[in-house]
Amino acid sequence: MKAIVLSHYGPPEDLQLQDVDKPQPKDDEVLVEVHASSINDWDWCFVRGKPYVYRLMFGLSTPGCSILGAEVAGTVVAVGQQVTMFKPGDNVYGDLSESGFGGFAEYVCVPEHALASKPAGMTFEQAAALPHAAMLALQGLVDIGQLDRGEQVLINGAGGGVGTIGVQIAKQYNAEVTGVDSAAKLDMLRDIGFDHVIDYRIQDFTRDSQQYDLILDTMTTRSPFSYLRALKSGGRYVTVGGNVLRMLQLVCASWPIARFFRKQVSIVALKPNSDLSYINSFFETRGLRLEIDGTYALSEVPEAIARFGNAQHRGKIVISVSSKSAATQ
Repeated sequence: MKAIVLSHYGPPEDLQLQDVDKPQPKDDEVLVEVHASSINDWDWCFVRGKPYVYRLMFGLSTPGCSILGAEVAGTVVAVGQQVTMFKPGDNVYGDLSESGFGGFAEYVCVPEHALASKPAGMTFEQAAALPHAAMLALQGLVDIGQLDRGEQVLINGAGGGVGTIGVQIAKQYNAEVTGVDSAAKLDMLRDIGFDHVIDYRIQDFTRDSQQYDLILDTMTTRSPFSYLRALKSGGRYVTVGGNVLRMLQLVCASWPIARFFRKQVSIVALKPNSDLSYINSFFETRGLRLEIDGTYALSEVPEAIARFGNAQHRGKIVISVSSKSAATQ
């Protein structure tokens, strides 16, 4: 089969499209023919081995995983002896970030618990754009952020997958939502439902007089105390990722901030695929919209990862692995 192979840490252009052996499912796995995948921060960090602290997880000198790709959508072609949830012919999708990755290939073996059934009206491209970003948005806003009806919400780094899905979740709570990103993405943010938009290059939301009940951050770059200025009394700040040192500061500062400022700062500890039934229902009954950047061919994964790393993308960058990726069945 064809796959994008990572042999060493370096720039995305070092990735190579190669012929590799087709995997065989273990007893608790399903073999999925991949129709679509997508790009995530995992891929950007894993390819480069940066920040260097990530190499404690990825492998100190040599990557511990040769085929990246955290999200897949495709068709089950074989199942292990212990698999009970799926059968050959089922259309599925899921987040593989805790299951060995492997989405940038024509086939991947996946534990059945890492997959969900794809709704009939959802294309494979849409499905590949969903699981990781949707879970971060839902868990960040609702589970950790405790979003309440009618609150004022700000999403920083709003033009990616988390933000474009998150605003639609927040609108289910009648929230007033502000999105922060670059000027090139502001029209898209307005179109997808943000009430207000901010160009981060000319306006620092942490230094405005406006305050929010909840801030969802996709790209933590400031001291945790900077965000407090933008929070109302009792407000919550939740991040799904960003600068590693800033994230460590958040962990250390969370207790004193809660104790002395009566505000909360939290990090989402992602539970992959845990609420995909909610997302499926949202898509089928309330018209969840997926903002897709691309699609790119499998051979264009290096270019797509570089686009992600340069923050040029709008919504989710999707990789079309097979000709079936645009199909809904």
